[in-house]
Amino acid sequence: MRLASIAPSRLVASTALTILAAAGLAGCTTTKGPETTGSIASVPRPTSEAGWRSELEKWEALYKARPDDVTNATQYAQALRGTGQRAQALAVLEQATIKHPQNKALLGAYGRALAELGNYAQALEVFSRAHTPDMPDWRILSAQGAVLDQLGRYEEARRHYASALKIVPDEPSVLSNLGLSYALSKDLKRAEATLRQATAQPGVGPRARQNLALVVGLQGRFSEAEDIARADLPPEEAAANVDYLRQMLAQQNNDMQKPASVQKPKRTSSAPALRS
Repeated sequence: MRLASIAPSRLVASTALTILAAAGLAGCTTTKGPETTGSIASVPRPTSEAGWRSELEKWEALYKARPDDVTNATQYAQALRGTGQRAQALAVLEQATIKHPQNKALLGAYGRALAELGNYAQALEVFSRAHTPDMPDWRILSAQGAVLDQLGRYEEARRHYASALKIVPDEPSVLSNLGLSYALSKDLKRAEATLRQATAQPGVGPRARQNLALVVGLQGRFSEAEDIARADLPPEEAAANVDYLRQMLAQQNNDMQKPASVQKPKRTSSAPALRS
């Protein structure tokens, strides 16, 4: 489930790609989070591109004047992420954590930035230092769960979500992550039930509703998925998202029915590169 800053109009398609690729849902009745599962906590969507540019200019100037200030570093990194400059944001946060290795809020931001760029093992290590067993942070627990989902460690991820929900019962962002976790492991019925619980909470944001639309669509109920998506999207965008999901599922089913072709491996003089 994606973990990155994804505009709601692209959330269904982006998360669907993640789920279909990671969990092989094409065979079901039927993706940032992570965010990322698209579930890792991300920068709030700006009201406008001009607004983000203004934020970037403001915090870049403050950061250059006082680079050791934690607030300047974190806000500058947030503005960089908001303008799509995630690698540079990560570099800013990395330098800040070197200077302030005990600042837990800073470590949490650094861990999320690592996860957004796919550095999951390092993100988990950083998250482990961002809170302690005697003083757990539910946001960090949820982010840890999202990273574990990306690594396919679903049961472990759900233990983290359960711990977070003990601190903040019915928190919609945690329930949304949990719902996507079930979707990744192909349990679409439980995913839907969990996401419906999330969307029933006061103050729920659009991400949980779009995740619900995704899971309903993955079960082939496209009209219902479109109705859910329209709560946050213009009708044409909701329809486009669902149509894209329908095409993806059809293509996945077609690919499943094609006989696999056997090819002889090419000989190479060098050893294959290892993926980290």
